[in-house]
Amino acid sequence: MSWITKTFSSSIGRKIIMAVTGLFLCTFLVVHLVGNLQLFNADNGAAFNAYSEFMGHNPLIRTMEIVLVLGFGFHIYEGLALAAKNRAARGNQRYVVDHIEQNSSWHSRSMALLGSIVLFFLIVHLYNFFGSLRFTDVPRDANGNEDAYALVLAAFKDPLYVLLYVVGQVALLYHLLHGFSSAFQTLGLTHRKYTPAIKFIGYGFSIVVCAAFAAMPIYFYFFK
Repeated sequence: MSWITKTFSSSIGRKIIMAVTGLFLCTFLVVHLVGNLQLFNADNGAAFNAYSEFMGHNPLIRTMEIVLVLGFGFHIYEGLALAAKNRAARGNQRYVVDHIEQNSSWHSRSMALLGSIVLFFLIVHLYNFFGSLRFTDVPRDANGNEDAYALVLAAFKDPLYVLLYVVGQVALLYHLLHGFSSAFQTLGLTHRKYTPAIKFIGYGFSIVVCAAFAAMPIYFYFFK
């Protein structure tokens, strides 16, 4: 086994992979949110459909999708591996682990559960939108673009999907509340002067991003 394999199969190595992929996925959330905010334009979905058309057919974006899938894949796999290792540790060192858990927040102890909820939401979300746009005949709008806006309207009129979407964002919120600052700590980017600022930015980022995403299904369900 090479030193690279040993390093990245260790707990520290897995945490580094989790940190790097997690911060990368945070940038994706921002880009995805900016695009989805086009839904609120009063243009019957023209801006959102143009954005969807660009994201679906631009060669550079299509290439980045592969990087994104790999990022998700590594993040999920390493998260599950760390969760399994932590469960084993709880079995072997019950008292020590219990003492640590008493001094940690609920969401920091529940990252695997929160991540699993987010993963389930992501699978359903991709099936509803990505799968429909890529593998089915989607109606066209007045500009000849695929009418992704119509898919959004239909999905956000389903109360079960709206509920799942909001629950997914709540789980993502708590996942990010711990994960954002934890990623910087794992990478050694900590300082008594700057760590409080990183935590503050992390809390602000988590709340704003997740609240904005959750507002979309709520708005369309009640007001469209």
